[in-house]
Amino acid sequence: MTDATTVQRPAVRGPEWQKMVAGAPYDAGDPELRAAREQCRALLGELNRERTDAPGWDERLTRLLGGRAERCFITPPFFCDYGANIFVGENFYANFNCTILDVCEVHIGDNVLLAPGVQIYTATHPVAVAPRIKGVEFGKPVRIGNNVWIGGSVVICPGVTIGDNSVIGAGSVVTRDIPAGVVAVGNPCRVLRPMTAEELAPGAPG
Repeated sequence: MTDATTVQRPAVRGPEWQKMVAGAPYDAGDPELRAAREQCRALLGELNRERTDAPGWDERLTRLLGGRAERCFITPPFFCDYGANIFVGENFYANFNCTILDVCEVHIGDNVLLAPGVQIYTATHPVAVAPRIKGVEFGKPVRIGNNVWIGGSVVICPGVTIGDNSVIGAGSVVTRDIPAGVVAVGNPCRVLRPMTAEELAPGAPG
């Protein structure tokens, strides 16, 4: 068995991977996708059972994600499907029990904070019964802007974009896009109010 820390991603992905990341219907049982998920799980197992200050931990996190800037930290346990489709910016932090289903790309900007239990889903299934029971799946990308704070146990659904500087209240289920510079809460998540000029000012007190 190949050690997860030495596995290299293929330079060219197969047709089901290409369909998956493009948001087209795909076969999740495809051998390449199954192997990629198993590789991801093996690497997650190492990250989640070791101390975050253990030698090589940070390097494993870098290898797991599709892209990361400096000062990126995730408190274990962390869970994802592939890792390769997650791209995070500068000064990113995710607290305990973050789950990202990254069948499509997830782009997270700079200075983003995820509270415990945040779940980000790009994966979805057909509403129609026949294709759903045959295992057809597809996805929609998620984008989170800069300086966003996501509260505890928030669920972000497929295809959602959250604008810069916004705050999503704890327990919210985000089913639609959230504009920049607002506080939004609820299930389904709705804009509660715009943020004030003082709240949006760089260097303003918390």
